[in-house]
Amino acid sequence: MLRSHKHARRVTLLLATLAILVLTAQAAMAASPHFISASAARSGDNLVVKWKEAGLGDNLNIDYEASATATREDSCVNGGNKVPSDPKKTTTVAQTNATGTFSVKNGSVNGSLTLTPPPTTLTCPPGQKATLISLSYSDVSITDLTNGIVEPIPGTF
Repeated sequence: MLRSHKHARRVTLLLATLAILVLTAQAAMAASPHFISASAARSGDNLVVKWKEAGLGDNLNIDYEASATATREDSCVNGGNKVPSDPKKTTTVAQTNATGTFSVKNGSVNGSLTLTPPPTTLTCPPGQKATLISLSYSDVSITDLTNGIVEPIPGTF
């Protein structure tokens, strides 16, 4: 009888271990991160990147990075807000990004991050100031840093 009891305990322990493994595998397979949508729009000189990502499971924090290539043109402007007849101008092309951590709710994240333009590289003569005259954002993307997923957002903004 003692031998039968030990065998029953081993079988029960083995079945419990298998059940835990099956449940863990199902939970791992249930998490399948993917972007549902991603968009970008200008808000003044800034670029707001919005997205929805699903398949994330619950009770997690996900790290994101929005990035873009910003191209700005600046010109020196005099005290009367006029461009001199021989204006100094410069174009600056630089990568800009913003990061944030977002909580998962019901397996998904709805988020937004705001990109700001890089500073000007133009130095103006005395009595003039560098003024932004054009700005665009291209090569925009949102990246789920936690899961290593990148979603490009086509267009120039």
